[in-house]
Amino acid sequence: MDTFLIKATQLILAFAILVIIHEFGHFLFARIFGVKVEKFYIFFNPGTELFKWKPKKYIGGLGKKKHISGNVEDEENSVECTPTTEQQTVVPESKKKKSFWGDTEYGIGWLPLGGYCKISGMIDESMDTEQMKKDPQPWEFRSKPAWQRLLIMIAGVLFNFLLAILIYAGIVYATGEKYVPFEDAKLGMAYSPAAHKVGFQDGDVPLYADGERLDNPNEARMKIIQSSTVTVLRNGKDTVNINIPENFIFALDREAKSGDTPIALMTYRIPTRITQVMPGEGAAKAGLEVGDEIIAIDSVPVPSLDSFLATLPGHENGTIDLTVLRKNNEATDTLIIPVTLSESSKMGVALEIDPAAFYNSKDIKYSLIQSVPKGISMGTERLSSYAQSMKLVFTKEGAKSVGGFGSIGAIFPEKWDWIAFWNIAAFLSVALAFMNILPIPALDGGHVLFLLYEVVTRRKPSEKFLEYAQMVGMSLLIILLIYANGMDIVRLFK
Repeated sequence: MDTFLIKATQLILAFAILVIIHEFGHFLFARIFGVKVEKFYIFFNPGTELFKWKPKKYIGGLGKKKHISGNVEDEENSVECTPTTEQQTVVPESKKKKSFWGDTEYGIGWLPLGGYCKISGMIDESMDTEQMKKDPQPWEFRSKPAWQRLLIMIAGVLFNFLLAILIYAGIVYATGEKYVPFEDAKLGMAYSPAAHKVGFQDGDVPLYADGERLDNPNEARMKIIQSSTVTVLRNGKDTVNINIPENFIFALDREAKSGDTPIALMTYRIPTRITQVMPGEGAAKAGLEVGDEIIAIDSVPVPSLDSFLATLPGHENGTIDLTVLRKNNEATDTLIIPVTLSESSKMGVALEIDPAAFYNSKDIKYSLIQSVPKGISMGTERLSSYAQSMKLVFTKEGAKSVGGFGSIGAIFPEKWDWIAFWNIAAFLSVALAFMNILPIPALDGGHVLFLLYEVVTRRKPSEKFLEYAQMVGMSLLIILLIYANGMDIVRLFK
């Protein structure tokens, strides 16, 4: 349960941040162009809301509000005082003093599936058709030039992409980059079973993906998955081309969900070096020491950590002969040490897992100025990769892999890690930007499509057409939402 709560909290927090930034983009540009924004909500509020507030006017929630304008305080359900005929003074909307922030109701809904800005005079998810029947007013969306409306609609997507760039820049500024270049990994890489099936062999060193040089493993994985041909160095001398099938990403996904291998596509092959010996366990009783490197089990060579971990199981409660290398001053001794294992094939040691402990590594630090172009590069690369992977959704296997909030929540770590959280939030911000710009009615991209049509043809689509398009788009999105989350439920019972 603790793990579930941690993942759910991260998902909701990340989603809230992304929604706020996205809707703030629409809000900011709308207000810059003098368009009234009636509501700004985080999450949806069908029926009622958790919280609402209109500056200097009222505050409330769950259908109630308390007036804070002057001395008027009313805690009933949205009951307004109506002045007598003698007291009534009608002030035209155009004559009222405008406030950049104060004319909007801000709130938090109870349904965490998104958020919205209700922009006056616009056909959106609120489907306020009554407002559209009235004469257009100068402060409404529909009264503004097409280029202003276009910028208002693009702003949400733009702000999500800028947020991703900002997060990536912040991460590299705070942590820098540290990795072992492939060419410095003397033992090469170890690969998962799915990678073996397409032609990779343990010890291969990735060189190119579709002709693009590979160096940084953090960037290379997605390039390898999305490429057609990967060139590797094999046996330290031969270059071999490996054809990557289009469904390779699905094979890796199935492999990851099965939990049958600890390797996600590939990992560095490193020596098996002991970093800690637990008192009272088999290794300590046998005389193993910190710094020892295990090179064989019962005379079977285990040249790397991955081969050691694959060979050790199956010796429960047994005694094995470990061949170890031990440094003695400037010499290295080769010892054979019998070790008794536990019922789970454990010997009571901790092992080095950092490739930088064995190979030359790059440790890059970024200044505040340098972090910005790096953030732009990372954001652009993630957007490009996401766009390329979207074509697979329209395949039979891709449709089966679609997931909803459960799948998104699963990618967050089980323990709170701010760097991991912001990395995932940045990726989700890129994904949200891409999904929203798709030319589907009810999404920003649908509005942009109709606005571009208007700019090119100088003819505005009818409001009735836009209403029908909005309804169709919302229906499609609801169906997709049900399908994606339904697939999550189906996978739970498999």
